[in-house]
Amino acid sequence: MPHDGQPRVGATPAPVILPDLLDLTAAALPAVAALMTVATARVRTLVTAEGRVSAPLIEAHQTAAHGLAWLATYDMALQQMQAWATRLHDDGKFSEIEQLIHQIAFGEYLAQIAGGIPMNQGEILRLSDLGLTTTEIAPLTDPAVQTLATTGNSQAARTRLVALMQDQSANTTVGATGLDDELEMIRDQFRRFAVDKVIPDAHDWHLKDALIPMSIITDLADMGVFGLTIPEEFGGLGLSKASMVVVSEELSRGYIGVGSLGTRSEIAAELILCGGTDAQKDHWLPRIASGEILPTAVFTEPNTGSDLGALRTRATKSGADWAITGNKTWITHAGRANIMTLLARTDPGSTDHRGLSMFLAEKTPGTEADPFPTPGMTGGEIEVLGYRGMKEYELAFDGFTVTGDNLLGGEAGRGFKQLMETFESARIQTAARAIGVAQSALDISMQYAIDRKQFGKSLIAFPRVSGKLAMMAVEIMVARQLTYFSAWEKDHGHRCDLEAGMAKLLAARVAWAAADNGLQIHGGNGFALEYTISRILCDARILNIFEGAAEIQAQVIARRLLV
Repeated sequence: MPHDGQPRVGATPAPVILPDLLDLTAAALPAVAALMTVATARVRTLVTAEGRVSAPLIEAHQTAAHGLAWLATYDMALQQMQAWATRLHDDGKFSEIEQLIHQIAFGEYLAQIAGGIPMNQGEILRLSDLGLTTTEIAPLTDPAVQTLATTGNSQAARTRLVALMQDQSANTTVGATGLDDELEMIRDQFRRFAVDKVIPDAHDWHLKDALIPMSIITDLADMGVFGLTIPEEFGGLGLSKASMVVVSEELSRGYIGVGSLGTRSEIAAELILCGGTDAQKDHWLPRIASGEILPTAVFTEPNTGSDLGALRTRATKSGADWAITGNKTWITHAGRANIMTLLARTDPGSTDHRGLSMFLAEKTPGTEADPFPTPGMTGGEIEVLGYRGMKEYELAFDGFTVTGDNLLGGEAGRGFKQLMETFESARIQTAARAIGVAQSALDISMQYAIDRKQFGKSLIAFPRVSGKLAMMAVEIMVARQLTYFSAWEKDHGHRCDLEAGMAKLLAARVAWAAADNGLQIHGGNGFALEYTISRILCDARILNIFEGAAEIQAQVIARRLLV
C-alpha cells in the first residue's frame, strides 16, 4: 500500500509468530472437530421426535440449530486455512505476512468458539446455547487450542501485520491467495479494468442512483464475463467456477453493481445448462455468453421472501403458449433485460414447490423513461440504500405471453428443482462479491488511515486503528479460502451446497464488519456521502440478505448437518 514516508507501524520486526505454527494449528483442528461431533449429536437430540429430525423442533430450537451452522462454518474455515497455509509452506511461499494471517485467524476463531461466535452484532452463540456441558467442551482445553486462543491474536501480531501490509501495492491482495498462475493472471486483468474503468466513476453512479453505463457492459461482454463458465461449444469460455469467483471478487472490489452484472447471466446459464432442452441450450447460451441478451432472475414475490414454495404468480395455458399473471418484487436489472428466468405456478391446485415451473420469458429492453414497454407487464422502481447501478423493481404481469417453447426443459412442475440446481453457484458467487466489497473497504480505509493525521501522527499509528485493519485482512483471507474451496468442490463435480452456504454466510458477515470498521476509521468523514466508505457500507448491508438471508442460510446448513 502507498505510504507517506512516516515510520511504519511496527517497522521493527518483533518475534510475534508462535514457534512451530503449522504444527500448532494442525494440532488444534482435531479438538474443534471433536467439539463439532459432540455439538451435532446434542443439537440432533434437541430437534428429533419419533426418530426423525423435526422441522417444528428446529424452529423451536432455532438458536441452537443456527449456532451449530456457525460452529460448523468456523470448523470448515479453519480447515481451509490450514490447507492454504500448508500449500504455501510446501511451495516455499509461507512468508511472514501469511504466517501472521494464519496465526491471527486461528487465535481469533478459536477464542470465539470458546467465548462466543458473533452470528451478528447482537446475537452471540455460546456453547451453552447448543446444550453443551462443561465436560462436553473439554476438547477446548487442548494445549494447542489454549496457546492459540490466548496468544495467537496478539496486539503485537496485528501491529506487525499492518506494518507489512503497508509495504504492499494497493492493487494486490494481502498475502498470497494460493491460487495458480492462470487464475492470478485473470485477477490482474480484472483488477486493472476495475481500477481504470470502474473505480473513477462508481461513487458518482451510486450518488446519482444511475444505471451502470452500457459501455461498461459492452466491455465486460468483450472480456467474456457473461460466458465465463458457459462451455465453449455454446460460445462461452468454458472456464472454472474458481475463475468466476476471482472475476466477481475483483469487479466487486471496484463496485458491487459491476461485480453483480454477471450474476444474472450465470444463473440463467446454469438453469439452461442443467434443465434446458438441447434446442434451448443451442438458442440461448451463445446469446447469453456474448452479451447479446441480458437476463434477469424473476423469482421473489411480495410477502413470500425466501419461501419460494408459497409463490402465487400463475402461468396458464393459452393455446400453445402460456399467460403469466401475478406480481414479483426485488427484480434486479429488470428494465434492461431481454429475457427473464421466471418462476410461476402451473398447477393451480398445488400449494407448495411441486406446482412451480421455470420459464425463459422474453421481453423488450426498456429505457429509463419507459423501462417496461412489453405488453402484459408493468413495473416500478424500488429505491434502495445501496447495491445500485442496475436498479430494483416491482413487476406486475397481466396475461403476459410466454411462448410454449420457452418452458424450461419442456416439462411443467420442475421449476423449483431446476432453481435449486443453481443455488451452489449463486451462493459461491455471492460470497465472492462479499469478499470484493470487504477488500474495497480495506483498500480505502488503509489509505485513509495512512493519510489522515491526528495528534501529530497518522491514524494508522494508533493500535486500535491498525488492529481493525489487521482483522479486516485476516477475515477476508478466511472467507476467501472457504469460498475458493467451495468453487474447487463445484469444479470437481462434488455436491457443495453445504460449503457454498458456509462461504456465503461467513463472507457476508465479514463484508459488513469490514465496511462498518472502515467507516469507524474514517470517523465523521465516513458519515458524509462524498466519502466512498459510505457507499461501501450501504453495499455491504445487502449481502446478509439476498441469495438467502443469513438466518435462512444458517437454517439450510443446519438441516444438512442434522438430517
